[in-house]
Amino acid sequence: MKLRIFTEPQQGATYDELLAVAQAAERLGFDAFFRSDHYMRIGPGDPGPGPTDAWVTLAALARETSTIRLGTLVTPVTFRLPGALAISVAQVDQMSGGRVELGLGTGWFDAEHTAYGIPFPPVGERFGRFEEQLEILTGLWTTPPGETFSFEGAHYRLADSPALPRPAQSPRPPIIIGGFGAKRTPRLAARFADEYNLPFHTLDDTGLAYGRIRQACETEGRSQIVLSAAQTVAVGADDAEIARRAEAAGQDLAALRASGLAGTPAEVVDKIGRFAELGAERIYLQVMDLSDLDHLELIAAEVLPHV
Repeated sequence: MKLRIFTEPQQGATYDELLAVAQAAERLGFDAFFRSDHYMRIGPGDPGPGPTDAWVTLAALARETSTIRLGTLVTPVTFRLPGALAISVAQVDQMSGGRVELGLGTGWFDAEHTAYGIPFPPVGERFGRFEEQLEILTGLWTTPPGETFSFEGAHYRLADSPALPRPAQSPRPPIIIGGFGAKRTPRLAARFADEYNLPFHTLDDTGLAYGRIRQACETEGRSQIVLSAAQTVAVGADDAEIARRAEAAGQDLAALRASGLAGTPAEVVDKIGRFAELGAERIYLQVMDLSDLDHLELIAAEVLPHV
């Protein structure tokens, strides 16, 4: 099992705070540093200091880290045109020496689109754009050198693209698709994704979703796909420390113990083991208090060696 650190900067974080977490995660031996891709705080609270752009952040971190993998969970297709996104991700992959992964989704937070003048079409159209972006990204990144790429869809048209720059990873950076959708999500994950992620669901729901993904992969003729989960984490040596970290994550301790990864290191190791039994190979640990680097130290010392 690989443990990855997952941050939500739109809730209040500067680049320097993200850098500190990413470098700590690398030093402590976590597999990856991921961040959300949002332009506005979700829920009530102080909106400051304001958003940081996900791919600008990852480009900078690519030069200030050396081994940890970097990615988004997830980039909305509404934010960027697919050709421009392909260029940005490929460039960051080059800048990192081949350590980038792209989580891609339809987008869901309409208020941030309204706030920053970004079109937010109905869900059916967003899924149509999602599928076309996946075709374009994979097509551009796998076009043989010296050849061009063209695409004609309902939402996007590319003609004779040189398909440059090329990413450092071959054949392309890994693509992550997530969500609990029963039909379109499994089909697209089986067709395009290297990894399927289910965020913030129970063990029962996770098992159900993984079953749908396995069936979709069988239909698509694929033998395997990496399965992962994202869970809010609050680990402590005693109840007081656990409760403090759950509160910092904006959650009730009892609820988080049931729905997330909250408890002593032993409790959290046990629950991660139950995700592993379902087939999960990676767990994204959503840490909300980015100033609490002691939290990462504790997880690295008392959880990471046992999973």
